[in-house]
Amino acid sequence: MAGGSKGVSKKAAKATKASGDKSKKRSKRTETYSSYIYKVLKQVHPDTGISKKSMSIMNSFINDVFERLATEAGKLGKYNDKATLSSREVQTAVRLVLPGELAKHAVSEGTKAVTKFTS
Repeated sequence: MAGGSKGVSKKAAKATKASGDKSKKRSKRTETYSSYIYKVLKQVHPDTGISKKSMSIMNSFINDVFERLATEAGKLGKYNDKATLSSREVQTAVRLVLPGELAKHAVSEGTKAVTKFTS
């Protein structure tokens, strides 16, 4: 008797797994910057493509820069006892993290974007 009930529970478990597998087939969505990287590439070089590996490298690069800037902006906020990051903290973080001319261009583009957003 106990052997028979065991078989039923295994079948029930298999049925549960089978119905559970359908939801597992759909993999979790991963967010990337690939569409934005591609759009910028087309603005700069309309006839140039990018490989999957190069796209992955660019995505990693953007994630790395974002993390560095966010960390630095967070530190600046903590130093000044602020609970919210403003454009001022982000701009200062950009000046501290990015080198020379790149920082100047980033600040001017950021200022332009904030101005466009507020108006």
